[in-house]
Amino acid sequence: QVQLVESGGGSVQAGGSLRLSCAASGLTFRSYAMGWFRQAPGKEREFAAAISPSGGNTYYSDSVKGRFTISRDNAKNTLYLQIDSLKPEDTATYYCAGSRYYPAAQSRNYNYWGQGTQVTVSS
Repeated sequence: QVQLVESGGGSVQAGGSLRLSCAASGLTFRSYAMGWFRQAPGKEREFAAAISPSGGNTYYSDSVKGRFTISRDNAKNTLYLQIDSLKPEDTATYYCAGSRYYPAAQSRNYNYWGQGTQVTVSS
C-alpha cells in the first residue's frame, strides 16, 4: 500500500520560511517523479514544483519560481519543499504526489497523493 505523508506545515509570518517533507512508503520511490501541489480555500489545486526520479531535474510553476526549492533524498524515501520569502497568498494545503511522468504539471498525471499539510502565512 502506497503512503505519502506530508509534514512541516504551520503558521508563519510573511517573509518567513518553511521546509515541508513528504515521507513515502510502499513504492519504489527512486523510480517515481514527485511533485508538490497546493490548494487554497475556494480555489482549485495548482501545481507548484516537480522533480525527476534521480533528483537531477526540477521544474517550477512561474508563481513559485525563485522562492520554492524542491529536492529529494532517495536513500530516505523523502521529498522536500523549501519555501522562502513566504507571502500570505502562499496560504494553502500542500500536497505531495508521485508520477511516472516528468515533468508533469497536471494532477491527472499523478498516481499517488498524500493527505496534505497546512501552511498559513499571516501578514
